[in-house]
Amino acid sequence: MRLVIQRVSESSVKVEGKLVSEIKKGLLILVGVENEDTESDIEWLAAKTANMRIFNDSAGVMNLSIQDVGGEILTISQFTLTASTKKGNRPSYIRAARPETAEPIYHKYCDLLSKMIGNEVKKGIFGADMKVSLINDGPVTIIIDSKLRE
Repeated sequence: MRLVIQRVSESSVKVEGKLVSEIKKGLLILVGVENEDTESDIEWLAAKTANMRIFNDSAGVMNLSIQDVGGEILTISQFTLTASTKKGNRPSYIRAARPETAEPIYHKYCDLLSKMIGNEVKKGIFGADMKVSLINDGPVTIIIDSKLRE
């Protein structure tokens, strides 16, 4: 699984011009699911997300987690995060899990993350053509790949 985590002051997602979800201060998380992803990937990424200290404390140091600041989370499924750009100029999505595999993994990640932070994780609509808006705070953007556990 691959995540792009952005600290935001606000974010929203629309489908066909209708507001689906919105948050204020918190995290916008783009989620890409690959063929090889397992329960272990879900658990590791949910814990990493819930505990990542990327919010400023009173001294202006990134030392607080989403839980510490009472922030919200909006997740968006995004298969293009699995793109391979090694050959040619057209990305390959061969590593992307098929929707029937990816959707349950995406929802499991969101459900587990919600339990860990004690707050609802808001979502876009899986597989829909979504229009995502955000105000990146910082900017702070973190990329995490469960296969590269650094």
